[in-house]
Amino acid sequence: MKRVATRYGAAVPVEQPDRQVVPRAIPLWLVWLAAGVFVFGGLGNFGILDNNEGLYAEVAREMLVSSDWHRWVIPHLNGLPYLEKPPLLYWLTALSFALFGPEAWAARLVPALSTVSCVGMLLAFGRATGRESAGRLAALMFVSGAGVIALSHLLMFDMLLTALLTAAMMLAWIYRSSHRVAALRWAYVFLALAVLAKGLVALVLFGLVVFIALFPEARARGQYRGVYGPWFDPVALLLFAAIALPWHVAAAAVEPAFAWIYFVNEHLLRFLGLRVPHDYYGGAWWYYLPRIAVYLFPWSFLLPGLLRVPPPRTAGDAQAFGRFLLVAWLAPLLFFSLSSAKANYYLVAVMPFAAFHLADALERRGFRDARTRALPGVQIALLAGVLCMVVAGRADDGGHQVTMFGLLEHQFLFVLFGGAGLLALAAAWWAARAERVGVLAYLLLSVWIAVGLLGAMRAMDPQISTREMAGFLQRELPARSVYLYWNFEEQSSLPFYLRRPLPVVDAHSSDLYWGSRIGPNHVFVSRQEFLRTLARQPVAIIVMWRELDRFRSTGLAAHFSREKRIGDSTVFFN
Repeated sequence: MKRVATRYGAAVPVEQPDRQVVPRAIPLWLVWLAAGVFVFGGLGNFGILDNNEGLYAEVAREMLVSSDWHRWVIPHLNGLPYLEKPPLLYWLTALSFALFGPEAWAARLVPALSTVSCVGMLLAFGRATGRESAGRLAALMFVSGAGVIALSHLLMFDMLLTALLTAAMMLAWIYRSSHRVAALRWAYVFLALAVLAKGLVALVLFGLVVFIALFPEARARGQYRGVYGPWFDPVALLLFAAIALPWHVAAAAVEPAFAWIYFVNEHLLRFLGLRVPHDYYGGAWWYYLPRIAVYLFPWSFLLPGLLRVPPPRTAGDAQAFGRFLLVAWLAPLLFFSLSSAKANYYLVAVMPFAAFHLADALERRGFRDARTRALPGVQIALLAGVLCMVVAGRADDGGHQVTMFGLLEHQFLFVLFGGAGLLALAAAWWAARAERVGVLAYLLLSVWIAVGLLGAMRAMDPQISTREMAGFLQRELPARSVYLYWNFEEQSSLPFYLRRPLPVVDAHSSDLYWGSRIGPNHVFVSRQEFLRTLARQPVAIIVMWRELDRFRSTGLAAHFSREKRIGDSTVFFN
């Protein structure tokens, strides 16, 4: 029996399984070694990606080099106001550039450190709640999950939001179980920072989790005000306001269009699917359900095994804690599922608590026989076999295929899935034979997926980043003015690598949409303006392969004597 402190200072016995799913104490060095390898390995191995990563890296770079303080209040992208997101990620990334230079790995340092901080928080939360073993297992599963490995290597808002929101919600539970007001105030500090990281969605998610988690207690006691009232501590609210409000007030003062674009268009209308411009994905209510399995891969395949073992009976705070863990990841998942705007990367925000919930369930139930421990590996091997057959069936589809490690795309995928299947069988055998190793054997699959994923990104660098294009322009065409054609987002990393905003001819850009309408600019260039510039000076213009026919149909290509294909883009120059 293990005793866990309750909110009133008493202690209740918590049932422990006769056998552990993992060794009785996962070594801390293994958790931190895994965090170092999975997060920092290959951090700068590939160029800044076009689209989102290129956008955010360029915003931070423009902040850093600007002498105008307004740029630190109203972020600018490619020289135009960019009002979609709050500034905390840009500020921190600009700081990273100031310390280490505008490199790919420095751009990704903030999400990488955010991931590592989640590992530390899961370990600390396990200790604070009397579930140290579950905390270590959760940290290991979180940091080695396929989705987290990917997001920790990309400059996106969501990993920073995940870290700050996770801290706020963990502190919220500590406040609920101990009534230490300092925990509540720190929770509001992190919540305010989360608002500065991703916007009002952080406040909505935190409020949903707290309200739903406390509702059974409030209903049982019949004292809703007595349960919810203490959460409106004046000092905590003041701390939240002191951190979250100043930037919003300053932004509204600097840019009159900010309030409607940011609060209405980017928050309310995006959720309703009415945002302008409509540049995001939609999906059914179950959109995220299969993606949870991908994000927590390979650990998500432990879930079917839990059905074989009934959970032990719990009571009191142990039951409330289980309910909190469930709500902490299920409520955000429900919110994202109801939203009309969906994106794969939103899901990372639920991963810390989903991992802890799964780890806690495994620790409480245990896998009591070898077959149960081997089941995930067998399932993964079967799935890998199916995927290999699908890839083999599409090998001769005649489409354009990228070469990776000397293999065509379908050959690489066949090796990736086939290797995963073989490793899954090996891990299943190891997990079944070595009880003290248990499901830790499936770390082999995480390593395989990480190597395959990061290796593929490196091999696809010319197709997913303009780093090679920028190198060619700087070496071979240093005296030419550089223009983009039509689509800015798919070439968004080029301004970052050339260290300057670039004009766009016949621009059709969602991310520059509002910035181009706020005031006059020299970024959106008409065809006639471009032809006048072309007649006066040497020019290079970069065109995506899918826009080549459009570009040639305008007659612009006839004004250039040379062209060169690099990755998925072609540069025309005279």
